[in-house]
Amino acid sequence: MTKKSMLLGLSSFALVGAVLAPQAVFAYKGDPGVQGPNYTAERHEAMQKAFETNDYNAWKALSNGHGRVTKVVNAENFSKFAEAHKLADQGKVDEAKAIRAELGLGLKNGSGNKQGNGRGMNR
Repeated sequence: MTKKSMLLGLSSFALVGAVLAPQAVFAYKGDPGVQGPNYTAERHEAMQKAFETNDYNAWKALSNGHGRVTKVVNAENFSKFAEAHKLADQGKVDEAKAIRAELGLGLKNGSGNKQGNGRGMNR
């Protein structure tokens, strides 16, 4: 194998990874049909209960400060977030997306409610 063909193969692999990786990273956010990286059956059950009982503190403890969602969702807007979760579970994805967008979530470009419109101004 020549250096040129080896380099071409590695470049192709890197290009495919660059195209597919962002979708894999964002696929679970806001999509109840895709399990996130921290998924366990026990955690899922506890999260479901937190949403059903509108228990922000339980959700916050289970979220453990991971992800942008923990910086956006707070005690005041948790009921809206729980509503979006319920709608998504019912298959009402567009309605859930509308609520998530209203909260500044799920826009995939960093824009949204007081987030610097994707310009990295909220660091």
